[in-house]
Amino acid sequence: MSVFTRQVGVTYAFVERNFNLVKRYWGWEVVWLVYSIVNALSITFIGKASAAITGQAMTQLEIDTVILYLLLGTLVWHYLAMVFGGISDMIAWERWEGTIEYTFMAPISRFTHMIGSTLFSLIYGLLHTALILAVVALFFHLDLSQANLMGATMVLLAGSVSFVGLGIVASVMPLLFPERGAQMTHIIKASILLVSGVYYPIEVLPGWMQKVATVSPATYVLQGVRAALIEGASLGDLLRFVWPLLIIGAIMVPVGVHVFGVCERYAKRTGRLKRNG
Repeated sequence: MSVFTRQVGVTYAFVERNFNLVKRYWGWEVVWLVYSIVNALSITFIGKASAAITGQAMTQLEIDTVILYLLLGTLVWHYLAMVFGGISDMIAWERWEGTIEYTFMAPISRFTHMIGSTLFSLIYGLLHTALILAVVALFFHLDLSQANLMGATMVLLAGSVSFVGLGIVASVMPLLFPERGAQMTHIIKASILLVSGVYYPIEVLPGWMQKVATVSPATYVLQGVRAALIEGASLGDLLRFVWPLLIIGAIMVPVGVHVFGVCERYAKRTGRLKRNG
């Protein structure tokens, strides 16, 4: 068996293992899916009620635009958060299952471990988000006749790379802080949510927060997907969102892998792998 074939097999093993964990805790998965669907519907109904809330007359086209704006923000953020969480929690999962020492002692590279966790996060995030979209589509008529689906996909893929890098960096927290590291990753995710314009344009934020938004990859993903699906922007026009995402990803992924390697050696040296918090 070649080295490449073995690495592919090991990578798939992590994907399969994580899906088996999902099946084992299927009850929690159902709860989380129902919560996500209800959350998406609630936010979308806010868009439908925008005329009643503001007391201003709005055409059906304007209401539909608000609905689509909020729905896209909800779905895109849900997908990105799933990718981020799936990677940043990979150490927490090992602790919960009591397998962290076995995994870190296995004769595999940490990069292979990360690739497996990343593939699982991407696949699971897409499936989860697709289910939410299918349910929401039963309640609202979504007119995507003018949408640039290929362009939106291009932006989303570029954004996935950036969030993979962020997730790897965040996964260092549970490694270094067994008792509270997982909670710290949620603070990072919440901060990104606040400044990235998930439910509102970043122009409504204070000036200093708008500057922070320019370094958040979620900002470019959300703006790019909305431009593609609401405005029908061309592939050329969408490049202004794609390039920042690729640059952020090209920086964050290798930086994250390096930082994780340094922190892993520190955690092993100080006995933090054994502790379960």
